[in-house]
Amino acid sequence: MERLRYAALALALLSTGGGVALSATAPPSPAVEGVEGDLATARMLAAMLQSARGVVSAHQSEINDPATGDKHLPGRRVLAEAVDRFRAQTGLDPNAVDPKSYAGRLLRAQMDAIIEVMDANQTTINQEGVGFKGFIPATFARLVNEAFERRVGGEASIKVTAPLPLVRNRQSRPDPWEVATIADHFETANWPKGELFSQVTGEGKNQRVRVAVPEYYAESCLSCHGAPAGELDITGYPREGAKLGDLGGVISIQLMPQ
Repeated sequence: MERLRYAALALALLSTGGGVALSATAPPSPAVEGVEGDLATARMLAAMLQSARGVVSAHQSEINDPATGDKHLPGRRVLAEAVDRFRAQTGLDPNAVDPKSYAGRLLRAQMDAIIEVMDANQTTINQEGVGFKGFIPATFARLVNEAFERRVGGEASIKVTAPLPLVRNRQSRPDPWEVATIADHFETANWPKGELFSQVTGEGKNQRVRVAVPEYYAESCLSCHGAPAGELDITGYPREGAKLGDLGGVISIQLMPQ
């Protein structure tokens, strides 16, 4: 069902130049306009970030291998693997989204940011004689989001945050809107797992479409965030004692209403 929803999104984006409806709970309808089109854009940005972060996670053992120098992970290779994951998840070719549309401009800025971050960190990634290098999926995602914002200015922002007790980096602390979204929606017993939350905030030139996408601990996350709680992980932080499927983070996106 999720892939079908993205397939419908692809057709709408290609036919309308970026304006499309995508409900959080039902298949999209191209007839609906406004905020729903921004919701579709946010879903794509979240999917691309997750895809690229998944590539870094898949190559983590190679990155941490002290015996190997060149890991052969330049930016364009990582992006290509991320695009493959994105296509598998969404059914959408990101290169087919109109580059002149709002969604297309943001998506390409994000893809360029992925290349930038990987290429800028080649010395760290390829350092011989050092095992853990601190270049982990969470760090990669933060750097990509920062590079993305430098490219798009005030047009959009992306941040990975989490329930406050789970935040390890102060830069990732949730703002009041994110705190309320997590507490009032994602942490409630009746919230559908995986369902995003969106809201229009502010007025005039400060108006933004805010979208929060919940993320849950996968098996690969538990090596750092799982049991036993309190034991230090490879990064030097105490493990949270999380279980598979627990709420672990939120991708928080802000867009200018289109």
